[in-house]
Amino acid sequence: MTFRTLDDAGSLAGKTALVRVDFNVPMEDGKVTDDTRLRVAVPTIQRLRDAGAKVALLAHFDRPKGQRVPSMSLKPVVEALENVLGAPVRFADDCIGPDAVEGIRDLDAGGVVLLENVRFHAAEEANDPVFAQKLADLGDLYVNDAFSAAHRAHASTEGLARCLPAYAGESMRRELEALDAALGNPQKPVIGIVGGAKVSTKLDLLKNLVGKLDRLAIGGGMANTFLYAQGVEIGGSLAEKDMADTAREILAEAASKGCEILLPVDVVVATEVKPGAEARTVKAGDALSADDKILDAGPETAARLNAAIDASKTLIWNGPLGVFEIPPFDAATVAVGKHLAARTKAGELVAVAGGGDTVAAVNHAGIADDLTFVSTAGGAFLEWMEGKVLPGVDALRA
Repeated sequence: MTFRTLDDAGSLAGKTALVRVDFNVPMEDGKVTDDTRLRVAVPTIQRLRDAGAKVALLAHFDRPKGQRVPSMSLKPVVEALENVLGAPVRFADDCIGPDAVEGIRDLDAGGVVLLENVRFHAAEEANDPVFAQKLADLGDLYVNDAFSAAHRAHASTEGLARCLPAYAGESMRRELEALDAALGNPQKPVIGIVGGAKVSTKLDLLKNLVGKLDRLAIGGGMANTFLYAQGVEIGGSLAEKDMADTAREILAEAASKGCEILLPVDVVVATEVKPGAEARTVKAGDALSADDKILDAGPETAARLNAAIDASKTLIWNGPLGVFEIPPFDAATVAVGKHLAARTKAGELVAVAGGGDTVAAVNHAGIADDLTFVSTAGGAFLEWMEGKVLPGVDALRA
């Protein structure tokens, strides 16, 4: 897709930019404990400041459900934002009305103000057009830099983009370009890795991917369900046995669309899920006791997957291959992660990862800086992988 970016905005000097950011950051005792999402917003904020614009930041925090909840105020974010931005940041006690107007009016060119939690107004999540227009009245242009909130059709993510000239911020642009490279217009062959616990939570995802990928590797608890559907013994493993028919339907659809499904050919089993538990590797299909739990893909499966990666140009990854949080059941996830990272660093693979536990798995494997792109957008990343229209992105189409 083509979308409007700040490259299309023309001169910004003297204008007020309303910038939707994701500052829903971890907090403890009134202090930000992880400033990653603040740092992600810096390139957009700095570009606008350098261009001589006033910058008014719109964000949500937690779920106040349309009420003014003091513990959900964005005010504590100001200090942390000043630290990462290296510049003063003003705070306005509301995102509309006199407080917001005054907070913006007195800014110098290049000045920054953080407006109070947009979700203090019930009209935000209702995408109320009157509320969206009140936001729009504060500025001259709208910049969406919060891909992680783009799957929500809220006033500050979608409605506002219909009221003002609207552009993707630097973080949003980078995310959209990476996603387009992974599934929109990828270099083929394309391989996907989808893991996690349940087939039922990723039905739309699997059905969309089998129509777009050349190969799809399935891991984690989901793989157990697929193995069970094929009559493979899984012992006491986590599985959704009531989803067996659905799993078989997905396998049939993949076959009809020319997508090769890669399931484990060997697995790591144990009777306990705890660090250092006694584990053994068996062939998929070997007899298992009722106490045996499949907790990771085996080394042969990892090697087979790595060979498939070697034959691919593009990879998209969502979900670990085993219970990676508890060694030794992280082995397959780490082995495959390091392999695809090496291919990416060598310029032989475009690798995009994201959603849920994937970011944690990437960090656990120590490869976050080696992939083409790692999305922290969670739900928005998953909905995009499912082929759904994201309202906040759709509103930025050129």
